[in-house]
Amino acid sequence: MKHRFLAIVGVAAVGAFTLGQVAQAETLLMKRVREERGMNAPHRGMTMNQVESRFGAPSAKLSPAGGDAPRHPVINRWEYPNYTVYFERNIVIDSVAKHASASELGPKHE
Repeated sequence: MKHRFLAIVGVAAVGAFTLGQVAQAETLLMKRVREERGMNAPHRGMTMNQVESRFGAPSAKLSPAGGDAPRHPVINRWEYPNYTVYFERNIVIDSVAKHASASELGPKHE
């Protein structure tokens, strides 16, 4: 009986710790989404020419991906200091903000 009680307490402690970690990650994700909505970056539907004329030349143009089949169009990525722009062929499909600090949880941009 005593061992069963200790096992239940142990499982509850691990569960509480895990929920705390998930809540912290969700808070950072929600903060990131709010920042991305308000950032001055290219928006869906802009062409490569429009992006370059409005935001300047990217710091890097990464190698294209896809294009191996009609269902897999070419995806181009341009890196700017604060965000990466994703194009389907030459049209913007998304702009994603880079992480603000090394301590932020989630995937890191390099």
